Amino acid sequence: MHCCSLRLGSGKSVVISEIIRSATLKKNHVLFLIHRKEILDQIKKTLLSNDVDLEHVELGMVQTVVRRLDKTKEPKMIVVDESHHAPANSYKKIFDHFSDALRVSFTATPIRLNGSGLGDVNDILIEEVDAKWLIDNNFLSPYKYYAPKLIDITKLKLNSLREFSSTSIDAAMDDKTIYGDAIKHYKQLADGEQAIAYCHSVEASEQLADEFKRHGINAVHLDGKTKKVKRDEIIQIFRNREIQIITNCDIIGEGFDVPDCSTVIMLRPTESLSLFIQQSMRGMRYRPGKTSIIIDHVDNVRRHGFPDMEREWSLDGKKKSSKDKSEVPIRECTNCFAVFTPTEKQCPECGHVPEIKEVKDYEVNESAELEEVREEDIILDFREPADCANMKELYELAKHRNYKPGWAYHQGKLLGFIN
Repeated sequence: MHCCSLRLGSGKSVVISEIIRSATLKKNHVLFLIHRKEILDQIKKTLLSNDVDLEHVELGMVQTVVRRLDKTKEPKMIVVDESHHAPANSYKKIFDHFSDALRVSFTATPIRLNGSGLGDVNDILIEEVDAKWLIDNNFLSPYKYYAPKLIDITKLKLNSLREFSSTSIDAAMDDKTIYGDAIKHYKQLADGEQAIAYCHSVEASEQLADEFKRHGINAVHLDGKTKKVKRDEIIQIFRNREIQIITNCDIIGEGFDVPDCSTVIMLRPTESLSLFIQQSMRGMRYRPGKTSIIIDHVDNVRRHGFPDMEREWSLDGKKKSSKDKSEVPIRECTNCFAVFTPTEKQCPECGHVPEIKEVKDYEVNESAELEEVREEDIILDFREPADCANMKELYELAKHRNYKPGWAYHQGKLLGFIN
């Protein structure tokens, strides 16, 4: 199977529909696998708008097709959307049953939610332009990123799925502080803009919507149990700009057709790079003059970097050790709340010199202020030895990862820095 990595805003649905159209022109039968029913209607519209003959296309929910393999017409081609789900056993059963079919899969994030790769169901990874190119060429909007100090990250615990457990997130968050400041910072940074807020639980999402309404801001909660008719009604009202905020728990993500909005409010800490990218870029659909605002109340940026940063994807995935999880050191200006690298002698925003302090951990603080986080202002923990230009940088990388100097020395010999 070929895995095609197409970013949000790069026309993934159009590319998929053209591949299917080309196949059906020769009367080939195509099985298009989807994992969520919300995708069904919108992909039908895309196929029809591209003159695809649906007589030769079967749009199948994975959960349904795997139970009806003997009753499913054998396809010449299988197309998989959101293929980071494809390593699941249900997909594999379908692939094994129709082993002679050509398979092509698509995803914006070629990595599973738990960080493992897609190599067991794909043999070639095809990458297209990155998010920075899409922004520079007006396919995605530029953005500003703000991160507060509103969560005690020491209380976050991973569950068996390698994701933060809901109970530990509850323990890490002070409800009064989180929801009070979520309103405060929305008004400060994106007042009047339409926003989507991501929460870690249904109860948290409902509470946030109620808090917005209490402050006179029209907000509605959605979750997986919201009936389709009601959900479609809410989305249409949001499209008409009669709703300012949609709060949700695990419903507005991949494949969900959300009208254009400018702001994302992140209240769910996550270890999943895939989930982080899907959520943080949800407000970046291009519109002339638009600048997206990402308000990250749970410090996901220091776990994953910026949503448009350059990443090297691999079908093998990227495994991290516990030593890779140290907090990224930054400096915070006490005058204007900007953050930047510790190597700066003064604040690059306001030029302030005294009282600049280094910050490594984040405590819950009711008086906390949001500061814009910029790519040049932060050291990201995504460097590899091959990215280092000399031994000094290798030693700095070793120190940052809490490795011994001998590790840097060994890497230096391998890279030719030491004879």
